[in-house]
Amino acid sequence: MDFKEPKPFPAEIPFLHDLGVEFLGMENGEAAIALNLEKRHMNSWQVTHGGVTMTLLDVVMSMAGRSLDPDARGGVTVEMKTSFLQPCGRAGGRIVAKGRAFHRSTTMCFCDGELWDGDKLVAKAMGTFKYLKRLDVAKKLEHE
Repeated sequence: MDFKEPKPFPAEIPFLHDLGVEFLGMENGEAAIALNLEKRHMNSWQVTHGGVTMTLLDVVMSMAGRSLDPDARGGVTVEMKTSFLQPCGRAGGRIVAKGRAFHRSTTMCFCDGELWDGDKLVAKAMGTFKYLKRLDVAKKLEHE
């Protein structure tokens, strides 16, 4: 996976926009996003807040799985485990999250993710996601 240049997010997600998350790419079961760290992303120790770390890992894993199914309109996190390996970035730095789908069934996808601060691996995660299909609006309106 060689996603380096920021691109527009494939969907408007206000929370990610507010955080400042950059979409780097998603295809063939892989995805990458990045975040330029600001003071608002820090905890009381002045390192990246764990909630920011988990958000990036959750999103990038879901994106990796969605890249395998063009009909998926979204992924719902069923389960997620995160291991924090070392303190992550300070204000002024940049972190990159990378996700990979490693197994898929009809409605579920199993993924792993890594969060990098430069060349330091700072967190790893595994997650299970249930994918929702795009609704045929015309059919839905017929039944209402």
